[in-house]
Amino acid sequence: MIDNIKITNTQILSDNWYHLKKVTYSYTKQDGSVHVQSREAYDRGNGAAILLYNTVHKTVIMTRQFRLPTYINGNPTGMMIEACAGLLDMENPEECIVRETEEETGYTVTSVQKVFEAYMSPGSVTEILYFFVAEYDAHMKTGKGGGAEHEEENIEVLEIKMDEAMLMISDGRIRDGKTIMLLQYLRLNSLV
Repeated sequence: MIDNIKITNTQILSDNWYHLKKVTYSYTKQDGSVHVQSREAYDRGNGAAILLYNTVHKTVIMTRQFRLPTYINGNPTGMMIEACAGLLDMENPEECIVRETEEETGYTVTSVQKVFEAYMSPGSVTEILYFFVAEYDAHMKTGKGGGAEHEEENIEVLEIKMDEAMLMISDGRIRDGKTIMLLQYLRLNSLV
């Protein structure tokens, strides 16, 4: 299939925050006909997400923060309950998620388990997200969390019973895809 795709033009539409590109390409269908299409792709880099869990207390650590795109799309408060996550920048996924965990939640984790990776919105966004889980307990809380001040993050740290988190998916309090995927991973694998 890769031999059937030829990029003929790439135009940068925006590079204000990340890159929005308009890409024109041709592709050959199985019947031999060649088609030309133009699509926009948003390149924000790759990221990593983690869900901390405690097997004894049957709890998970999540965050709550304002997300403008959800507000624009009808979320009345714009607040989202999510697994901890961040962009890789120049780090590998494991380094990134260890740093993000400490910045956002205040927990210092030394051992993380990669569980899968996924394209979260392959029709328009280039990002691959690397998913992790890690056990936590109270002694691992070494900071207040809340996010990196230089990034102007304003993150609330939540400790939630796993059963309640699963109910929060059902009733719509948790609507973030990466978080739902990680909660379901924990439940399917009987980790919490």
